[in-house]
Amino acid sequence: MSPVPAPRLRLVLAVSIDGRLAPPQGGAAQLGGRGDRRVLEEALAWADGVLLGAETLRRHGSTCLIHAPDLLDQRHRRDRPPQPMALVVSRSGRIPSTLAFFRQPLERWLVLADPGPSAGLGAASAPGFARVLGLGSWPPLLAELAAAGLERIVVLGGALLAGSLLAEDLLDELQLTLCPRLLGGGHGWPAADRLLPPGVSTGWILEEQRLLEADELLLRYRRGVRG
Repeated sequence: MSPVPAPRLRLVLAVSIDGRLAPPQGGAAQLGGRGDRRVLEEALAWADGVLLGAETLRRHGSTCLIHAPDLLDQRHRRDRPPQPMALVVSRSGRIPSTLAFFRQPLERWLVLADPGPSAGLGAASAPGFARVLGLGSWPPLLAELAAAGLERIVVLGGALLAGSLLAEDLLDELQLTLCPRLLGGGHGWPAADRLLPPGVSTGWILEEQRLLEADELLLRYRRGVRG
C-alpha cells in the first residue's frame, strides 16, 4: 500500500545556547537578530503554509511575514502568493478579531483541535478565516493539507504545538538559530519534563550550518535514524 502523502514539516526556532525559548519568568525572550530574521524569511519563502498555535498568536498579535524584496520576487517568479498561508491551531476557536493578524495580507485557515461531532466547521462560524478544518489526529489532517496543495509547512510554535508533532515523529526538519545568550530556567524545547515516546527519531543529519550576524549560528537538520 502506498504511504499517505503528507507535507514536509520544518520546525523553525530561535533558541539560547542553553536550549531555552524564554527566560525563567516566561514571556518573550527577544531572541534572534537580523541574521535570524533573514533565515526565518527564507523558510517562509520555502513554505506553502505556516502552522502556529492560537496562544502564540494571541501573545504576539500577528504572524511573521516575508519582507525581503528578493524573496518576494522569488515567490512571484514561482507563481506563488507573496505570503504562505497561516494555519492557526486552536482548541476553542476564539481568536480576538482585533488582532493585527486579521489585517495581514495572507490567507488564514483555522484548525480546531478535537472539534467534536457537533462543532460547526464552516468558515462562517470563524470570521476572518477562509476555511475551518478539524484536528482529530495529525496524520489525517496532514493528508488533507497535502491534498489541498500544501507540500511544505513551517512550524513556528508554540512549544506545545511543536512538542505534539515531535511526539508523533512528524517533523522532517529542524531549523534552529543558536543565539549567544544564556537564559536558564525551564522554558526549553522539548519541555524538560517530557520524555520522547519510543520510536521517535533521535538521530538527525546536519544539512546546513551558517554563521549569521552577531555571532548567531544557523543549524538546519533533517530527520535521520528512527528510535
